[in-house]
Amino acid sequence: MTAHVKMYTRKWCGYCTAAERLLEAKGVAYEQIDCTGDHATRKWLLETTGRSTVPQIFIAGAPIGGYDDLRALDRRGELDKMLWDGAQASARNGR
Repeated sequence: MTAHVKMYTRKWCGYCTAAERLLEAKGVAYEQIDCTGDHATRKWLLETTGRSTVPQIFIAGAPIGGYDDLRALDRRGELDKMLWDGAQASARNGR
C-alpha cells in the first residue's frame, strides 16, 4: 500500500503523461483530476502550491510539485520513502 497520490492534469499535457507513466511504472495508484478549462481549480492550485502549471502532484496531502520534481525525488531515491511513509501515516490516522 502506498500513500494517496493526487495529480491535477489537463488534456494534451506531455508532462502530465510523463508523470502518469512514472507512477504507473512504479505500480502506484493515483487519483487524477482533469482541470482542463476549470479556472476555479487552477486558481486554487496557484493559491495552494504557488504554481499555475500542471501536473501538480500531492502525496499524502502534501504538494510535491510537477513532473520534474517527481522525477527528481525518484532519482534521489526519496519518492519510494515518501510513498511508504505517507501510507504508514494514513494507516495510523485511520485513513
